[in-house]
Amino acid sequence: MAFQRKKKFKIHRRIEERVDFFDGLPDDIVTCILAKLSSSASSPSDFVNILVTCKRLNRLGLHPLVLSKACSKVFDIKAEKWSDSAHRFLKECVNSGNAEASYTLGMIRFYCLQNPGSGASLMAKAAMKSHAPALYSLAVIQFNGSGGSKSDKDLRAGVALCARAAFLGHIDALRELGHCLQDGYGTRQNVAEGRRLLVQANARELAAGLRSPVWMSNYYRRCLSPPVPVGCSLLSDFGCIVPERELHPANRFLKEWFESGRGAVGEKLRLCAHVGCGRPETRPHEFRRCSVCGKVNYCSRGCQALDWKLRHKAECNPGERWLEEDGADVDAGGGEMAEVEDGENVLFE
Repeated sequence: MAFQRKKKFKIHRRIEERVDFFDGLPDDIVTCILAKLSSSASSPSDFVNILVTCKRLNRLGLHPLVLSKACSKVFDIKAEKWSDSAHRFLKECVNSGNAEASYTLGMIRFYCLQNPGSGASLMAKAAMKSHAPALYSLAVIQFNGSGGSKSDKDLRAGVALCARAAFLGHIDALRELGHCLQDGYGTRQNVAEGRRLLVQANARELAAGLRSPVWMSNYYRRCLSPPVPVGCSLLSDFGCIVPERELHPANRFLKEWFESGRGAVGEKLRLCAHVGCGRPETRPHEFRRCSVCGKVNYCSRGCQALDWKLRHKAECNPGERWLEEDGADVDAGGGEMAEVEDGENVLFE
């Protein structure tokens, strides 16, 4: 009898060890957990690892609620790994109502896959959900008339989109709006208000830099040793050193797409010279060039101001006029861009 009781106890213990309490969780709870994980993922692999764990997680991981909450890090796809399956995944996220997916796929279609109509529509879909980067990208398209002709430029619409994105906290849009007001570009000129917005953009940039993980990880080291630059000079008059801002996955994709040769920029078309942009021209002379050296061109005033402090100020030297090199006149292109002063006064001639 004692032997039988002992045997039954062992069998009962083995059964308990085989019980998987995860299978007992309702799908609604697991879906909410996966939605939280997708919204806080630090890379695409974090989300992919969930999908390949088991059939149940694969099924629930593709639930519309989970896809709608996915953050931009989930869509940080390398250009060299772009495929039809990656395209389908982004479309599923778009159909689930994810604004980040709409913006990222819109940028890829507009600039990389040469489908400006569909790309602009997707970015507009994200902009309707108050997605600040999408609003700013649409503003750049309006300023340049991208995807169309020079007559398609709409400066007032560009300023309005910039104002909305700046209201939502987008630093580049705030800087762009400041330059527009300072120069009277697409709006009534107001130098004082424009300068105020530029200073406000600098202050927000400083605050974002101080909150960045790179800054925090170097804080104690800086306290114990002489200060060592951990990034770039703040793009302002404050003279501070802050970490370089992390690129948005859409801009990183554009940059890698054209640098790797996966996508070819057309003849006489150039990329924006700002390393953090990645936008290409959609027609010859769409972007404005530096009026001093004529060697670099920018999609926006904000990109010129950023690149001036980061790199171009040390490299800019007077050279042959780009108009003479290309045999074109000003009206045929996007115009010229004058040298940026230390106070970030961007002028267009």
